[in-house]
This record gives sequence, C-alpha cells and structure tokens, in this order.
Amino acid sequence: MSEVEDVVDDLSDAWAFDEAVTGNVRDPYPEFERFRAEEPVQRIDLSVMPGEEGKPLFVVYRFEEAQQLLRDNETFSSSIILSAYGEALGKRVMLGMDEPEHGRHRALVAKAFSQKGLARFQDELVARVANDLIDKMAPNGKANLVKEFTFPYPTRVIAGLLGLPEEDFLRFQKWSLALLSYALNPERGLEASKTLVEYYRPILAARREDPRDDLISRLAVAEIDGERLEDEEIFSFLRLLLPAGVETTYRSLGNLLFALLSNEDQLDAIRKDRDLIPQAIEEGVRWDAPLLSIIRVATCDTELGGVHIPEGSSVMPMLGSANHQGERFDDPDTFDIFRPAKSNLAWGNGTHVCLGMHLARLEIRTAINLLLDRLPNLRLDPDADDPHIRGQVFRSPTALPVLFDKA
Repeated sequence: MSEVEDVVDDLSDAWAFDEAVTGNVRDPYPEFERFRAEEPVQRIDLSVMPGEEGKPLFVVYRFEEAQQLLRDNETFSSSIILSAYGEALGKRVMLGMDEPEHGRHRALVAKAFSQKGLARFQDELVARVANDLIDKMAPNGKANLVKEFTFPYPTRVIAGLLGLPEEDFLRFQKWSLALLSYALNPERGLEASKTLVEYYRPILAARREDPRDDLISRLAVAEIDGERLEDEEIFSFLRLLLPAGVETTYRSLGNLLFALLSNEDQLDAIRKDRDLIPQAIEEGVRWDAPLLSIIRVATCDTELGGVHIPEGSSVMPMLGSANHQGERFDDPDTFDIFRPAKSNLAWGNGTHVCLGMHLARLEIRTAINLLLDRLPNLRLDPDADDPHIRGQVFRSPTALPVLFDKA
C-alpha cells in the first residue's frame, strides 16, 4: 500500500471512530444550554464507562461546578482512567494518577513541555514540519487542509520531540486511533498498545546507554526519590502522548482554521496583526473545544451543585457546556477573537491542567503564521461541500477545502 493510500486509510479510520463515538452532531450547544438551566448536575443511571456498568453517571454542565470538581482531586479522582483504559495505556499512566504521585511524575517532564523548554523547537522542528507540508500544497492552488495539513502535522512534531524517525508518522496515526478506540474495539487497542511497547523497547534501551537531546532520553535518565523510572512507567507516558498530543492538537487547529475562514473580518485582522493569534487560539478552544468532556470518580459520598453524588459514581464535567455559559461569556455561541480575556476550561483545570497546552499553542501559532504567509488569499472553496465541525465527544471538521493563490 502506498503512503498516500495509508493516509487515506488513516483518515477513514478517524472518521469511522468519530461516527462510532459521536455521530454527525453539528451543534450540541443548544442542548447544553437547556441542561444548564434545567438540570446543571444531571444523574444518569447507566454509566457509559468501561468497567463502571451499573453505577450512576453525573454530567456537570455549569462552569462553576465543573471547575470545582476539577480543582478537588481528593474528592474527584482521576483513577477511573486506569480502571477504564489502564490495559491499553498502561497501569502507570500519569493521566490516571492522583496526588502526590501525579505531581512527582509530572515534574519529570514539565520542564520539557514548558514555554521555555519548547522555544528552541519552534524553528528546528515545528516550523520545519509545517513548511514541509505546505511545500506539497503551495503549487496546487487548492487543498483539503485536514487531510494535507492538520491531521499529519502534530504527529510529525511529536515524533521529532521523541527523537524518532518522522517517516514513522503513518504508523503513529494508526496506533493513536487504535488506542483512542479501545473502548469500542478492545482487541485492536490492546494490539496497538503492545506494538508501541515493542517499538519503543529497543529505543529506550539505547537512550539509557547513550542519552540524546530528546524526550525519551529525558525520561530514561529521570529519577523520583533517587530511583529511575521503570520501563513500564515510561511506556505508559509514551503511549499516552500519542492520543493526548496528536488528537487534540489536530482538532484544535482544524476548529480554529474553520472559525477564521468562516469569519473573514477576523481572519483579515490577523493577517494584518499577527499579535492577535494568541487570543484567537484561546477563543478557538473556548468556542469549540477538541474534547467536550472528561471523566472523574467520586472517592466518597459528596454533593455538587446541591445534588448528592454517591461514592464510586462517575462524574463528567462537560467542558464544552461550561465554555458556552452566558453568565460568564457574553454571546457565547459566537466566535469572537476580540472578546475580553477570561479563562475557560478547554485546557482543563487544577493539577491535571493540560501538560501539553504550551506545545499545542506553539504548533497552532506556527501553523497559522506559515499558512497565511505562504498561501496568499487563503479562503474556503465556495464550490466544495459545506465544511462543518462535528462531534459530541471529540470535535473537529472532517474536511477543510480551501483555495489560495499559487506560489
């Protein structure tokens, strides 16, 4: 199978995953508004989480309660991630840890994902990858930005941060999708998990012997309380990095591009003043976040928003709903890069706030700059099928057909 056919196959897998999880839901926000008014903490007596069957699920729609539970990691634990996805991601995955264990593990890699730590990669890795992809589009005068740019872009960046061959990006995309779809297809998810470990095992051994300037080497030599991380702990982090670092970034970038291309006045403002890009990124993830909800579990009987939550219940903060709350954001359903700055929950909150948010911002900022620089008069193709964002769990456009002046 050719590389082009492989990419098409990957995209087909991605859209099949979206269909299975969320279907073609274009606008969940009116329903979220209704629940915020009528049932801001909603009890559902049928959990959808693997291994949690028979337990109630509570969906939290308002900003205040969602932020409260995300900040209270003692009452609302992340350990449900391990029980639901531990077999695929690994029993030592940081996403499912609580304090103080989570803090110790996060500290090992936090410096690598800080703004300062990532700055040196902007030109030598992130911009290089973006330019390579744009090189292939520029002579054509038209492109599908999802297929040709937003989908492959973050995978190649992650491969570079890890010090892996960029030519492996096609396999990474397949493994990422397989891990994400573990709940729907456990056999395929576990196969991808094992394949990843076998792929990383000789690389990790080599980095322990001869460390380089990459993230795997940093993990290979890292210590907690004087002890090196075990191989399984490192493999768990590396498996998490694919769906966490690739999936959300490609969707966030796609959503922002769709919003800008659909609002020409705001796109023109950014063309003239690139200093507007950071606030456009924050507005993009608020207006249509790549992931609408996450999951926690109650460690004891508690109460949230006046609703009793029994110990062991799954609790799901609906981030997309919280970010569209009218009392906090004026005219919340409108994309507006000029709205007054106010924090939103798209990056999470509390101790588990997104570790990769600075990398995502760097990737998106670099991409917008280079696309506008190198694809003059970039615009939606008026003759293409109506592009749109879809999804009720993961959200992004499946296609972004555009035209531009040939280089």
